Amino acid sequence: MSQPITRVNRLERELHLRQLQVRRLLQMTQAINNNVSAEDLFQMYQAFLRQELGVNEMALFVRHSEDDEAWRLAASLGLEDVELPAGRDYGTELQHLKRMVTLHEPDHPLFSHFEHVVPVLHKERPIAYVLIGGFTDEEDMYERVQIITTISNVIAVAIENKRLFRRQLEQERLEADLDLGAKVQGMLIPKDLPANDFYELSAIYRPKLGVGGDYFDFREFVDGKLVFCIGDFTGKGVSAALLMANFQANFHTLIRKRTDLRDFVAEINESVYRITDGERFVTFFVAEYDRAEHQLRYINAGHPPAVLVSDNRFQLLDKGTTVLGSIDVLPALEMGVVDLPPQALIITYTDGLTDLQSAAGETFEEEILYEFARRQFSRSAKSFNDNLQAKLEDFRQDNAYPDDLTILTCRIFGE
Repeated sequence: MSQPITRVNRLERELHLRQLQVRRLLQMTQAINNNVSAEDLFQMYQAFLRQELGVNEMALFVRHSEDDEAWRLAASLGLEDVELPAGRDYGTELQHLKRMVTLHEPDHPLFSHFEHVVPVLHKERPIAYVLIGGFTDEEDMYERVQIITTISNVIAVAIENKRLFRRQLEQERLEADLDLGAKVQGMLIPKDLPANDFYELSAIYRPKLGVGGDYFDFREFVDGKLVFCIGDFTGKGVSAALLMANFQANFHTLIRKRTDLRDFVAEINESVYRITDGERFVTFFVAEYDRAEHQLRYINAGHPPAVLVSDNRFQLLDKGTTVLGSIDVLPALEMGVVDLPPQALIITYTDGLTDLQSAAGETFEEEILYEFARRQFSRSAKSFNDNLQAKLEDFRQDNAYPDDLTILTCRIFGE
């Protein structure tokens, strides 16, 4: 008579476990549909394993929300008194496992506390690992492990979906940020550059991500003077575009005061420092062409030196000061003054030019630019830039532009 009773008891226990599994699956599905937080789901999972399945020791590892290659301990039981070495990524140590296995790691600081490890896969990719220790009641252990596997799959997939959804939202926010930044920046970059009998400006402008930190501008005055500038801001996206917008407003406000170029740079440095509190800066080159005196005054603030090219010779315009915005008062400020030859070509650029690499890994060094400019000296600013663009395309082949690229070329016609 005892054998039939045992079978009945076993069937009753199995039925109870299955009913328990169905109820818990319904509860968790409901919680997931109600968008319960990941931490609350982990609490439900932990309580179910401890109270209803009698699990004494458990550890659940899931992928880190910010780093797709890292893992974090999301829930655990029975590890309160276990001291684990800091900085160790236990999830990574399990990544070779694709099916449930019995653990034999007696000397491992964590794995020695567990008997089984259950990988949770999503499209053949591990998204979670469940480590299981002893049960309060060892009977029906196989069925309990199966239930844990099922519940773990539901929880892990839900958390992975939340993680991927959050990443998608972050990506959409970043794209919206870049789109807004590009629109703001598009309003700041000059579209129509001057070209007359005395001088001509032409630009190449290629932001790497639709919005970048490069900037150029100019201002003409009725007395025949021309001021032009180029800059490179730290940062990207909307933050860089907004800083650029403020910088442009200050540029046009301060340059209209017609003060000495040194005073202008000192004031615009103060405005950048005041806005960013020294946490952002801009490399900057500004020049003023005086048509009456046929003279160029300039200040280079930590920017790649502009190149002044005349017939068969060139000169680097490197006098100036440090970058703008890093300190409130510039420590030294020197203005360069150049008496121009009858015909001159001035090339300003950002470091995206010299960062460009060929297929062989060679960089577009300054000497290449200098030699090219010397040979192209007689051309107009636009023709020079068109030819330089073609040379850059030929140089880089299939290599991408590594950074924002801006080139502002000024042709002085003189007498």
